[in-house]
Amino acid sequence: MGEVHVGEDVPPGEESNPLFQPLELGPKPFHLSHRIVLAPLTRCRSYGRVPQPHAILYYSQRTTPGGLLITEATGVSPSSDGYPHTPSVYTEEQVAGWKPIVKAVHDKGGIFFNQLWHVGRMSHTSYQPNGAPPPSSTNKRIQRGGVTLTDGSFQPYSQPKAIETHEIPTYVQYFVNSAKHSTAAGFDGIELHGAHGYLLDQFMKDGPNDRTDQYGGSLENRCRFPLEVVDAVVAAIGRERVGMRLSPYADYGDAYDSDPVALGTYMAEQLNYRGIAYVHYIEPRMRAGGELDTSPQTVLPFRKAFKGSFLSAGGYNREEGINAVKSGKADAIVYGRLFLSNPDLPKRFKLNAPLNKYDRSTFYTQDPVVGYTDYPFLEEVTPAPH
Repeated sequence: MGEVHVGEDVPPGEESNPLFQPLELGPKPFHLSHRIVLAPLTRCRSYGRVPQPHAILYYSQRTTPGGLLITEATGVSPSSDGYPHTPSVYTEEQVAGWKPIVKAVHDKGGIFFNQLWHVGRMSHTSYQPNGAPPPSSTNKRIQRGGVTLTDGSFQPYSQPKAIETHEIPTYVQYFVNSAKHSTAAGFDGIELHGAHGYLLDQFMKDGPNDRTDQYGGSLENRCRFPLEVVDAVVAAIGRERVGMRLSPYADYGDAYDSDPVALGTYMAEQLNYRGIAYVHYIEPRMRAGGELDTSPQTVLPFRKAFKGSFLSAGGYNREEGINAVKSGKADAIVYGRLFLSNPDLPKRFKLNAPLNKYDRSTFYTQDPVVGYTDYPFLEEVTPAPH
């Protein structure tokens, strides 16, 4: 992409900040001008499952030339929902809703991947067609936590129903169709959500997966369905347009694994063999209750197993991101809450400027402005009186 041009107001030494070195992402590379990536963040502002015009401003605010953005998790079928007002991409109306959002990002020179998900058993019958049980790898119900319904009430997760073996191709096709729809909407690629206890994760992990068919039991069998999804989507839109998010260490929605290192390494090796654009791994929580997590667990084994572009997320701040890229632990750092509350996060990181504080109470509200597009840019912040 050429050298990174740094303004004169950059503090001494920032010229070599590894977060601002260019990156060639994927096998037919996307040319990233920096390594600060917008995380996929559920925002619950897509009324009726259709992306709304206010998302044009939200995403374009966070776009920089050569910057990578990943959308909020986007449903692949009528059975894929488990949160209020999340977007989908399986109908023509939804594609039409995404098109101006994608155009706004491209008009500012950004690179845009659509994250595709199915929540599986992390749902409620009220979200399901005809009130059916949520589909999953298992009939086991999630015991911890619950689900927010569209009326704002909080309910326990519903009893799921294990997807029958003969139904698996239908679910593979949901992802394929949504990948094709994403391409039709103009996205540069898609990210498969294989993390955080959702459907693909429910198959991969031995905590929730108690199947006795070819999709359960051994590590290879548990990863079979997610990898069938990868292969089918690659065949449909090309490997250079496919990324995948994984969280081997996490146990969201009672989705845990007895050997997360083996799981994460196996998936990295399999995805490396397939030559996809990137992998996106979630660190074990870097902070727990505000304290540094001293766990020896790390994404390094997965980094070593995957030879392509490696993205990492998990509570990074500016300094931790710099160190992760500098050490080779990751090629790019995925920022969530900090990017949510600082639409100009790359600029602030470049200048080492103060950051806006995020307001957790507005993360998942339905307001089209408050907590969404009203966080101030650096030049809008009133300087403190001297």
